[in-house]
Amino acid sequence: MAFRTILTVIGPSTGDNDLKLAADLCNEIGAHLAVLVVAIAAPPPVGEYAAVVSEAWLEARQADENLLKKRAAAVSAFLAGRAPSADVSSEYPEAGWADDTIGRRARYADITVFGPELLANETLKSKTIEGALFSSGKPLLLIPQGSRPTLKPKRVLVAWDARLESSRAVRESLDMLAGADEVHLVMVDPVEDEYHHGAEPGADAAAYLARHGVNVTVDRLPSLNHSVVDVLRRHAVDIAADLMVMGAYGHSRLRERIFGGVTISMLEDPPMPILMAH
Repeated sequence: MAFRTILTVIGPSTGDNDLKLAADLCNEIGAHLAVLVVAIAAPPPVGEYAAVVSEAWLEARQADENLLKKRAAAVSAFLAGRAPSADVSSEYPEAGWADDTIGRRARYADITVFGPELLANETLKSKTIEGALFSSGKPLLLIPQGSRPTLKPKRVLVAWDARLESSRAVRESLDMLAGADEVHLVMVDPVEDEYHHGAEPGADAAAYLARHGVNVTVDRLPSLNHSVVDVLRRHAVDIAADLMVMGAYGHSRLRERIFGGVTISMLEDPPMPILMAH
């Protein structure tokens, strides 16, 4: 689908690098930029000392809200003339529902962009990822430090495992895939049966993409005792990919956190810009 609104999330004390990256992406495709400034509120004091600390808690809360207002105003001034159009809003949720708050805002954008500053803020990063993936129904784009993001990539690696999440990621990125010079549909140790990849792994997905005008090549790769993540990273370098497209959390979040998984590894250390969808 075409991206007409791009959302980026920042903290009240972060710099302007993520804003500039998001504005540049909006200029590239003529999209509207929505900025959400988020501060995580401390929970109210409870217990026998609540009355003693409540005044200090209220003062800290007021200071946070004032900082949010100042940051939102500064962002509006910074973006003036930098994007085709923009809006700035702010939220001050407690940690328990910060992901839902961010996810609700992300429903009104086509994609949420994660710049390097957000990726370096562990608390805000985790809440934004969970909100964008599980509460918005929209994809996200990870932009690691030092990369050159584009929404008009020339070479794209699609990590295909025939799951619903992979299908969703492909559907969300179809416009970009159709405009790319090369799209590599990559499978690692594909299973040839009706419950996984079918009799000819990648054939159905490649036919689907080809009908949308995508110049697609199917790459079936053996892991050779390497992790799926390592194989994907190495192949992305080999084909000089500008972007990776993949589904997120094909297993449950709890299982991935306990045992690890491709999603967790990519979120912790993205090797290049990655578009994810759940």
